[in-house]
This record gives sequence, C-alpha cells and structure tokens, in this order.
Amino acid sequence: MTPDWLTWSQRIQAIAQTGLAFSHDIYDIERYGQLREIAAEIMAAHSGADVAWVRDLFAGQAGYATPKVDVRGVVFREDAILLVKERADGKWTLPGGWADVGDAPSTAVEREIAEESGYQARAVKLLAVYDRNKHGHPPRPDHVYKLFFLCELLGGAPATTMETDGVGFFRAHDLPELSVERIMPAQIARMFEHRGHPEWPADFD
Repeated sequence: MTPDWLTWSQRIQAIAQTGLAFSHDIYDIERYGQLREIAAEIMAAHSGADVAWVRDLFAGQAGYATPKVDVRGVVFREDAILLVKERADGKWTLPGGWADVGDAPSTAVEREIAEESGYQARAVKLLAVYDRNKHGHPPRPDHVYKLFFLCELLGGAPATTMETDGVGFFRAHDLPELSVERIMPAQIARMFEHRGHPEWPADFD
C-alpha cells in the first residue's frame, strides 16, 4: 500500500510543476514555488533523503506533470524467465528501464533486453501496465507506470554491461534475490501465470 506521505508529495509536486509551466502571474509563480518546496520537505522528512537533493530533483522537472514510463521484458526459455543482475545493488530483475522519447514502447523494451542481457528478442504482447505505487516497491519521488511485455527470444548470447554483471534464466521455484526497486516477487509470479494462460488480457493498475 502506498504511504499517504508519498501520494501527498507526488500530487503536490505535480500541481506545482504544472502551475509553474503555465502560469504568468508572478504571485501565482511564487505560490507554486512554495508548493514545490512543501512537497520536497514532505518527501525528505519521510524518506530520509536530503531536502536539497529532493528540491533539485523536483526543480529539474518541467512542463505538464505526467508519470514516467518503465518498460520490462518478459522472456522465457522453456519454463525459465530471463533475469539480469544489477550492478547498482547486486540483485536481479527483468531487463528493462526508462522508455526514451521517440521510442515506441516495444522498441524500448527490445533495446533494453539487448543492452542489458546480450539477447535479441521481439515484443509480442503487452502483459501488464502497473502503477508502481500500488505494488509494494520502495517509495521514490516520481510517479511511474511499469509496462511488461512478453518477448520472443530470437538469438544472441549472455553478455554483461556497465549496468548488469549477471544474466540467467530462472525457474519460478528457483529465483535469486530480486531488486525490489525494479521488480516485485508477485510480479514475477504473475508473469509465469500469464505464460500458462496466453488467452488472458493485459493486467492494469
């Protein structure tokens, strides 16, 4: 369950960011700046982050506030799922990352799989669109939608990168420690369920 303080700070920051993008009245701009500062203070007080870091993070966001998009590739080989080991925390996740501006979501996930694992794959079906706030991940300042794509393995070979230092296929009962910043055990379990039920529509929320 999303903590109230995270929801409050994200919503206040979104209001402030959008207001600063479209307001012309100097007094409104000042008020939206104050709202952004309140959002930063809430986030810092409850997350343990330095308020200056949160303030700079929020200040770097401009325009109409929308969620960020994280794409994840679900690649099976027989009854095992492809995972990569993150150098950042030494734990495992589905290959993926932020979608880049100009990329279709399918293109983004195919690129991420190749860059992080060494394998080539083709996106064939959208399995889920999840609101990150609703799935038990550790809190983060921005609001994120997570898109999970079933991908067909085409070829390639395992390869490590600047971001990953392990690549492997794992069965449902033999998963390594997961990077819960990026993927939750329940989400992996759900991807295995989707594999057994190809007729299911995509999950959402």
